[in-house]
Amino acid sequence: MLHLGGLHGIINAINTVLWSYVLIAVLIGIGIWFTLRTKFVQIRMLPEMLRLLTHGIGVKTTGKQISTFQAFCVSTASRVGVGNIAGVAIAIVTGGPGAVFWMWVIAFFGCATGFVESTLAQIYKLPRGNGTFHGGPAYYIQNALKKPGLAKLFAFLISITFGLIYNSVQANTIALSVEAAFGVGHIPTALCLCVLTSLVIFGGMTRIAKVAELLVPVMAGIYLLAAFIVFVTSIDQVPAMFALIFHDAFNPQAAVGGGLGTAILTGIKRGLFSNEAGEGSVPNAAATATTTHPVKQGLVQSFGVYVDTWIVCTATAFIILLTGQYTIGGSLTGIALAQQSLALNFGSWAPNFLSAIVFMFAFSSIVGNYYYGEINISFFKGDTKRYLLIFRGFVVLMVFFGSLADLSLVWDMADLFMGFLCLTNLYAISQLSKYAYAALRDYLAQKAAGIKEPEFDPSILPDETGIYAWGLEKVRKPEE
Repeated sequence: MLHLGGLHGIINAINTVLWSYVLIAVLIGIGIWFTLRTKFVQIRMLPEMLRLLTHGIGVKTTGKQISTFQAFCVSTASRVGVGNIAGVAIAIVTGGPGAVFWMWVIAFFGCATGFVESTLAQIYKLPRGNGTFHGGPAYYIQNALKKPGLAKLFAFLISITFGLIYNSVQANTIALSVEAAFGVGHIPTALCLCVLTSLVIFGGMTRIAKVAELLVPVMAGIYLLAAFIVFVTSIDQVPAMFALIFHDAFNPQAAVGGGLGTAILTGIKRGLFSNEAGEGSVPNAAATATTTHPVKQGLVQSFGVYVDTWIVCTATAFIILLTGQYTIGGSLTGIALAQQSLALNFGSWAPNFLSAIVFMFAFSSIVGNYYYGEINISFFKGDTKRYLLIFRGFVVLMVFFGSLADLSLVWDMADLFMGFLCLTNLYAISQLSKYAYAALRDYLAQKAAGIKEPEFDPSILPDETGIYAWGLEKVRKPEE
């Protein structure tokens, strides 16, 4: 294991200020504001979210186009990763069972935030030829908000955060799970991961979408089935488990150092790491989809927050809490705790099974995380091919580093960069949110008029500045 004590201390000091005094207030405050302004879009539009998602399954695309469902799978590949297993375990050990409640809370408000940022990404996406698109926060910050310096900062931050830092977390969890299950050292695992990562990321974005579309349903389905079995076999303990979660959300156990503050802080940090609502990552995938109206992708990606936190993260929480293997403040945490919890229910083979599941979760996240980095590296003008080649090399290097690094170091690094990324994106979408509201009103008006599949006309917005992909007669290059 690599231990960098001095660097780790600096990271912890910054995280304490960033997360204790700034981000919690900003995240919850903006989430509530978006919820009210969209009139609880995460509740009233839930049936439409499900319709759009199921409608997109199996839709054929031409050339290099990415369908709504593929864009959803790419974003879910990044969302659904080790945060859903190791992150939840860490949250329970650090903040107690009450941290699970705060994960649910941040996910509820995060649905509204996710809707706004993904709708904006669709409105301000850019055509890139052959019927394909790209976009994301860097693009709407530059073209709509007219702040090119902030746009470059965001593009840099997300490339580093997802392509490098988050991928080190994914690799770290894979290495730990393989060691616990099979006794394989970290270096062989690191080398294997580097080879597999290289094979995928040098294959192009279309291959990334196809890999994600294949892995996501399989890995999620198998894992949720295991959680369901644990839930059913322990059904008599379920009422007590829910009572414990709700009680400890407001009255943490004495073992939780820092009390209520730690429970809330831990739940929100681990919830945000998992569902990514407000970070500005998911909009990069949302912008690539070919669709008739921006709100469609906004709704689909909003539903992804529910899938990630209320379903997958909750499944992990149930496995850990129902088996009772955790100790608040104990040394058994992360993926090792989840493996031991499953072993209690399914036998000695369970850690091996979970190791395979973790590999699928984490490796698909590595793929999805790289995708976000590639989109944003392309944002910088210059020798893009050379930049991408260098970036890919650093991605592979960080996969190797993460496999060998200390668990707490990689998670604290992730929290640090996640905080900076959130503040940048949340500022931008708070300034541009009125355009997402206008798009939602237009979509609902068309549905009310009997139009089954609404089509977007940018003229309904109060300002068409920065729109380059909607309205063929108005399509023009960004620099014009």
